Amino acid sequence: MRIAILTGGGDCPGLNSVIRAVVRKAINEGNEVIGIRNGWKGLIENDTLKLDLQSVSGILPKGGTILGTSRTNPYKKPEDVKKVLENYKAFNLSALIAVGGEDTLGVALKLSREGLNIVGVPKTIDNDLSATDYTFGFDTAINIATECIDRLHTTAESHHRIIVVEVMGRYAGWIATEAGIAGGADVILIPEIPVDIAEVCSLIKRRHLRGKTFSIVVVAEGAKFKEGQMVTQEEKLDEFGHVRLGGIGQALADIVEKKTSYETRVVVLGHIQRGGAPTAFDRVLGTRFGVKATELVLKKEFGKMVSLQGNKIVTVSLERAVEQLKTVDMELYEIAKTFFG
Repeated sequence: MRIAILTGGGDCPGLNSVIRAVVRKAINEGNEVIGIRNGWKGLIENDTLKLDLQSVSGILPKGGTILGTSRTNPYKKPEDVKKVLENYKAFNLSALIAVGGEDTLGVALKLSREGLNIVGVPKTIDNDLSATDYTFGFDTAINIATECIDRLHTTAESHHRIIVVEVMGRYAGWIATEAGIAGGADVILIPEIPVDIAEVCSLIKRRHLRGKTFSIVVVAEGAKFKEGQMVTQEEKLDEFGHVRLGGIGQALADIVEKKTSYETRVVVLGHIQRGGAPTAFDRVLGTRFGVKATELVLKKEFGKMVSLQGNKIVTVSLERAVEQLKTVDMELYEIAKTFFG
């Protein structure tokens, strides 16, 4: 078989472990693998490279993706869909493994319905795909965020400051919740629950009344004030209709300082959460996903996505994979609230 693999959407640690696993498993079984550069853009522009054992040697601990990525959506232009279908046939592909989040896998589902042989692998640091317990990249992101929060505790305490830490999370606050719990945050704000400024300030003042002269507030980038508006950096949309988020941290810090009179600073972790070497968990999970995805291809079981449920790697339909986002478990958030203020 001639198998292609692409990585789309935001990069994250663990992508290379998937690529390596697909190549090793496929070649061990006597098959050929080609990489599509820069996500769906590469399939539109006929941009590929041959993947062999040498090309994936040493990439396991490397962050990002050796194939490159983009947020290209071929369904924005009918001619691009046509090019994807034509190039798939021109490459004489037996199957395509698409590694990505909701947007990338949404395109995969549509192309699967067009007759392409596609298998999906779930990837997002936001951990917001409902058909899998965990996506690779998430564990690395929360470990990075936790380390940053740990470091901010000491400077916040030294200067008697409030520090607002803005983390990623467009519609789901998994990173904020888990990194906030692990890092001992005093307030955690997520997209699932509108931000009540009065309550935030009350929690901070309560700490001060107990003799604590500093606080750490963790907020997801997609959190909304009670008025219902996201804070965005600009109104321009990407090809999947997403606005560029960011700015909630600064807006929150300004209001908190004004209402409490406590000196407040903001730290935006941004793409730091995506960068660097993946954790052991993400390396293992990415490897397991890559091997299972290749097995599905070899068995000609297409239109499916690999998934972690419990400690087992199973398969679900692409339809189920993208039907809804997985938001924060409120039972977990209630545990986090035990430590607020």
